[in-house]
Amino acid sequence: MNASLKPLVLIVEDEADLVTLLSYNLEKEGFRVLTAGDGEEALLLADEQAPHLVLLDWMLPLMSGLEVCRQMRRNPKTREIPIIMLTARGEEADKVRGLNSGADDYISKPFSPTELVARIRAVLRRAVPSLAEELLRYGDISMDLAAHRVRRNSRDIHLGPTEFRLLRHFMQHPGRVFSREQLLDIVWGHDVYVEPRTVDVHIRRLRKALNEETELDMIRTVRSAGYALDMKSA
Repeated sequence: MNASLKPLVLIVEDEADLVTLLSYNLEKEGFRVLTAGDGEEALLLADEQAPHLVLLDWMLPLMSGLEVCRQMRRNPKTREIPIIMLTARGEEADKVRGLNSGADDYISKPFSPTELVARIRAVLRRAVPSLAEELLRYGDISMDLAAHRVRRNSRDIHLGPTEFRLLRHFMQHPGRVFSREQLLDIVWGHDVYVEPRTVDVHIRRLRKALNEETELDMIRTVRSAGYALDMKSA
């Protein structure tokens, strides 16, 4: 996928460790990320960069998340941008205050990255329907990220979750060669130890699922370098 087509998320959070965690997980899921450490910077970036969605922490230096939300809603250039509030406050009254200030959703810390990504996708589907399609195409392979469906020509391809993430990454970067180590970081994550040869096992599974006898094997093995999705691989 062209980088400009990936949804842009502005993370407004002053805790550096959480910013790193959120950025890593969102980029792994195919989002582009901008970050702001306080409310004033957030308002400036939202106005200049027009992100598709803002993740907004409630407790910020200089200006509260609630005030950032209110000011975004008053600005014609930012009033339509979806906002998800992040906060340690879990009381019902606080949720109501956040939603009344203009937030589209609300998620309490601690939360799982998986839940957060699901919430982001749900809000984007409602607010920006064109992003919800999330359809990747390369050659005769099509991948619907929202429906979690892969097709080649007219047949459905059934993939396990790891093979799905591998193919998504290849489809987003066609022709580019990735080493086993790069694929491990991107697909499995930095904090999981997996033998590099495990990548080979999942590449074989992906090839088996994608390719029938008469079809081109688009996954190219580059000796001593890694793998690529390439229509010239034959």
